Amino acid sequence: MSTPEVESALIAELLEALRALPDAAAALARPLVAGERAAMNHVCVSMQVAGRPLALQVGIRKALYPRDVRQALWQIRDAAARRSGDTIPEGAMPLLAAESISAGAKELLKTQRVGYFAAGGSLYLPAPGALYFVDKPPSKSSSRAIRSLFAGRRAHVLHGLLMRHGDWLCVTELAADVLASPSTVSTVLTELERLDWLDVRGQGPSKQRRVSQPAALLDAWAMSLQQQPAEAMRRFFVPAMKADALAAGLDGVCTSRGLDYALTHEAAAQRYTPFLSSIAQLRIRLPAGAATEAALGELSARPVSEGANLLVIDAKSPSDLLFRQRVNGVWLASPIQTYLDLVRAEGRAKELAAHLRRERIGF
Repeated sequence: MSTPEVESALIAELLEALRALPDAAAALARPLVAGERAAMNHVCVSMQVAGRPLALQVGIRKALYPRDVRQALWQIRDAAARRSGDTIPEGAMPLLAAESISAGAKELLKTQRVGYFAAGGSLYLPAPGALYFVDKPPSKSSSRAIRSLFAGRRAHVLHGLLMRHGDWLCVTELAADVLASPSTVSTVLTELERLDWLDVRGQGPSKQRRVSQPAALLDAWAMSLQQQPAEAMRRFFVPAMKADALAAGLDGVCTSRGLDYALTHEAAAQRYTPFLSSIAQLRIRLPAGAATEAALGELSARPVSEGANLLVIDAKSPSDLLFRQRVNGVWLASPIQTYLDLVRAEGRAKELAAHLRRERIGF
C-alpha cells in the first residue's frame, strides 16, 4: 500500500502530465482537503480535450501487474458508485495510476482501451476523438526492483524454472534444484505470478507453478543483463593449444584436482549447436581458490592483457555452475546460461546466441 505522501505526489505528477498534453486542461473534480488520503485511493479528474469535457476516474496503486488490472478497475467503479457527495459524469473513463506498471499490465490496459499513468511520465489516454500515448523509461525504484529479480540467488530460481519450463514444480522441489532457500524461491514465484508468467494449480503446501511464458521471461532476463556491466574475466594465454585441445586439457586437470567447471560463451554454444567455422578463445567458469590456480599453472597458463586464448570467470558459489551438461567429453554451462552469456558479448556472439536459442532452447 502506498503512503498518502506518495499518492499525493503521483496525483500531482499525473495532473502535470495531463496539462502538458496538446489542447488539454485538467484539474481535480473535488480538491483534496489537508490530510485526506486521496479519497480511498481514487480521485476524479475533470479535463477539457480539444474543447470537449472529459471526466477521469483515477485509481491509484503502488504497482500494477496483469493480474491486478481487473480487480483495480472493479474497485474504481465500485468506489465511484459508493462515494457520497460526488457526482460522476456519465461516461467517465477509468485511468489507473501507479508508481510502476509492468509491460504486461500496460499491454492489457491498452487492449481494453483503459488509460494508465506511471511515475516517470508514461501515459496512455484513449480520449474520445484523440489518443495520447507517452512512453518513458520506468522510474529508478521500479527498475531496481525488476533488476533484483535477475540477480544473485533469485536468478538461480529463474534458471531452474526455465530449465524445467514444462514441469509443474512446488517450492521445496525447486529450492532443492537451485540450492536456494524456500523463502527465496517463494518470493521469486510470487513476483513472477504478478507478472503473469506462471501457471498455478493447487493451494497451500501442495501449490505448484509452471512457466507459462518462458520466452517472455528469458527476453526480460537478457534485456536486464544487457543493461548491467560485463562480468569480470581474467585473461590467460596457454601456449601451443588450439581450442579443442585446450578444452580437453582443462577437463583433465580439473577432473584430477576435483574442480567443477563449465565452459560457456562460444565454446559451449559451438558444442551444443555448431555455427561458427572456428573459435579462438575459451571462456570458462571456475571456482576461485588455490586449486584453480594450481590447475592453471599445470596448463602453463600465463596472465596477459591481450592475445588471450583462455578467459576465466570466477564462480562465486556452486550455484553458478547449476545445470551444466557433459557434451563431447567436457562440461558446458547450461544452454540457458550460455545464451545469457552470449547476448552480453561482442562480435558474432549475438548471432550465435540467436542460433542456440532457435536450435537448442526452442523458445
